[in-house]
Amino acid sequence: MHPTSLAKYRPFPPVSLPDRTWPNQTLTHAPLWCSVDLRDGNQALPQPMSIDEKLEFFDLLVRVGFKQIEVGFPSAADTEFNFLRRLIDENRIPEDVTIQVLVQTRETLIRRTFDAIDGAKRAIVHIYNSTSPLQRRVTFGDATRESIKQIAVDGAELVKKLVPTVPRTEVLLQYSPESFSDTELDFALECCNAVIDVWQPTPHRKMIVNLPDTVQWTTPNIHADMIEWMGRHLKNRDSILISLHTHNDRGTGVAATELGLMAGADRVEGTLFGNGERTGNLDIVVVALNLNSHGIATGLDFSDLQSIRNVYERVTRLSVPERQPYAGELVFTAFSGSHQDAIKKGLDRREEDIATDSNIPWGVPYLTIDPQDIGRSYEAIIRINSQSGKGGVAYVLDREHGFDLPKTMHPQVGKRIYDLADEHGRELATDEIREAFFHEFVNLTSPLDVTDYELVHHTTERGQVQCKAVVTLNGEVKTIQGLGNGPINSFVHALEGIGLKDFKVTDYRSHAVRGGSDANAAAYVQLQSDDGRILWGAGVDPSIEMAGLKALVTAWNLLRA
Repeated sequence: MHPTSLAKYRPFPPVSLPDRTWPNQTLTHAPLWCSVDLRDGNQALPQPMSIDEKLEFFDLLVRVGFKQIEVGFPSAADTEFNFLRRLIDENRIPEDVTIQVLVQTRETLIRRTFDAIDGAKRAIVHIYNSTSPLQRRVTFGDATRESIKQIAVDGAELVKKLVPTVPRTEVLLQYSPESFSDTELDFALECCNAVIDVWQPTPHRKMIVNLPDTVQWTTPNIHADMIEWMGRHLKNRDSILISLHTHNDRGTGVAATELGLMAGADRVEGTLFGNGERTGNLDIVVVALNLNSHGIATGLDFSDLQSIRNVYERVTRLSVPERQPYAGELVFTAFSGSHQDAIKKGLDRREEDIATDSNIPWGVPYLTIDPQDIGRSYEAIIRINSQSGKGGVAYVLDREHGFDLPKTMHPQVGKRIYDLADEHGRELATDEIREAFFHEFVNLTSPLDVTDYELVHHTTERGQVQCKAVVTLNGEVKTIQGLGNGPINSFVHALEGIGLKDFKVTDYRSHAVRGGSDANAAAYVQLQSDDGRILWGAGVDPSIEMAGLKALVTAWNLLRA
């Protein structure tokens, strides 16, 4: 923003609350949740959902565990009305789910709303009117505070009057001083208390006072101050559920909600993945999983988050961003080498720990929760690009392809693979990593290749094995043999017999290849050349002995590359 533009803006006034208590509070339980996907979320879609799509989304919200679902604005359009009637007439609303309908405080709209909810077991009628000085001046033409308050009172009285006209339906009242976020606190309180006086809630029949952060004008701490102030001054507080409805204009919708809960709110409205007007509503997925990450039960089930995301993206025609907390494609992915190494070590250590204590707390560097708890898999955690490190490559080869590389081999393989990613200028897929690993480090045949071998246990010298092998050197076939205390040692002596030993074997490992053919074995041989260079080679073969010889030959070839 150009400096000359700053003159048009003013700081948001703080709340006078010197004895605020919310900073010392800790979240210990979940709020009541209300999804507004089918109303607030739907109205923000470039192409609103059809009735069938809304029905599918409603069923999804029920499966997730929402007990309060705002199903629409039935007085605003026939589609909204007809959708609600299908829910009721086709008995689609579970016994333990309360629907919520939104309506402006206008008589014709309220009466139409009661026609829509007739026959539902339980419904929250959510009335609202704008209260802020900006709305009073601009939208309502310099309306007075008293006239705005009277709109709220008239709406509440009409709702109370109409309740007996739907005897099959238990009606609960919710009131929002819409634009609460920039309404004078004393006036927001006047409006809310006036509605409370009309409805006269009790501890056994509470009403909801919704305090929407309709537009985020300020920081989350001031929002929390506003919520705590209202909670102190509302009439009949023990008969009131204070509800939050934060938007995300400043990118702090989640923070404002969490601090608002610390400030005493009881209920939260929001949408899956934060869909909503402008920058969106509160992302309920994030708040709920944040609570889960502290061991707090929420009543919402996001254990198969990917399938939830699939339905959401299909019916809303929106995409969840790759970096969206928890749900994004890349949020459990590490490209940085140091991160990859720490994640691999953390996962390996956890496997060891839970073998002796299944209740050990989650603790893996860079991962706030176990991806498996929301239906993600470890295999996708580490991906390889030019910023990746040795540990990440080793992790992918291990978890995706079953190759458990010796730790001292990681730098050699990791450097070559991420150099390759740098050459391509992009991330490497896991299959590309395997192909590159084989091309660079497995069963190399030039200039030396071993094509056949035979082991004969020595009859006169205990523990000695004679190796007879057929090799090709620079295209020339040779038969060689040597005696040693095992296949590798005897093969080394055979190479020495034709003048090809300018190294010593410094390490050897082998294992069955996991997740692949049961007939395959992998072997790793480290050689140190006479001039001090140290390199690993790998061999893969159905025979563990041949895999070892191929690994040695590969390392020998790499010393000459």
